[in-house]
Amino acid sequence: MPGHFEPLPGGGAAVALDDVEISIIRSLAVQLLELIGPGPAEDASDDPLAELFAEGPSEPPADPVLRRLFPDAYTDPEGASDARAADEQKAHSAEFRRYTENDLRAGKRENALTVVRSLDALASEAAGEGGAVLKLSPRESQAWLRALNDLRLAIGSRLEITDEDDTDLLYRLPDDDPRKPMVMAYLWLGGLQETLVTTLMP
Repeated sequence: MPGHFEPLPGGGAAVALDDVEISIIRSLAVQLLELIGPGPAEDASDDPLAELFAEGPSEPPADPVLRRLFPDAYTDPEGASDARAADEQKAHSAEFRRYTENDLRAGKRENALTVVRSLDALASEAAGEGGAVLKLSPRESQAWLRALNDLRLAIGSRLEITDEDDTDLLYRLPDDDPRKPMVMAYLWLGGLQETLVTTLMP
């Protein structure tokens, strides 16, 4: 079990984590929460429908990591055929973003919070023992899977990873490269994500 997820009887997944691993994942999840930003104030409105139909931003985020986490919905990878097509794509993306980004942010925020809460509970249970086995329910496992994916997207954006060839280059970075710790985290989280996916497959 060390370093990889395994299935639990009745559903869910488990992984053994030491204190350093717990600290790293929690720190990354907290940084992700800070990047995504706070949710709307609970007392912002007495009307429950107001929040449901609240409009979000129409422009892509300025931060490249947030642009990776919340990409435009309508983009042609080959590029728009002309200026009119480009304007249409931009308008469609703005409209889609206006009505979906708030919900997407809330979902990503809740996934990251699930990671933080489960690690905090684990740390309190394993105080002084140097590590423990994290046991996740099926719902928590799905939240962890989505959060691990977001963490890898965020780190990959900072490392300017755009395709598999970029990932291959990471393995050959010299130890004194300042990106090395981030690369190690990216690859490690990828291993956790892969074993969690395998664990949750029917």
